[in-house]
Amino acid sequence: MENSSVRHKACQLSELPAGQCRVINHERTYITVMRHGEEVYAINDTCPHLGGSLGAGWMTDEGTIVCPWHGWEFRMSDGEGVWPAGIQVETYPVQIEGDDIYVTLDEATESSTEA
Repeated sequence: MENSSVRHKACQLSELPAGQCRVINHERTYITVMRHGEEVYAINDTCPHLGGSLGAGWMTDEGTIVCPWHGWEFRMSDGEGVWPAGIQVETYPVQIEGDDIYVTLDEATESSTEA
């Protein structure tokens, strides 16, 4: 197995006002794309506690997102758990080109080398 990256167009910047987020789906991977001030972040949408959608939660002024089910809280910038500490959700690189927001995902691909 080797890893490859794929860029996925998430949405347009003009469709994502500051303080808002949206959940996108790329091949059964759900990703929360959020805008905090002028920054845009992307994290895995699934809370590691019991699977709640982080995109259905709320963002704080401190740059975190809170799961609506049980209040688990993660930093948008790096996915680190604020409460509880020591837990992390995956983050994804974000690129903005003009009005388009792209998220880059690493995907495992099978190597097709033959002996």
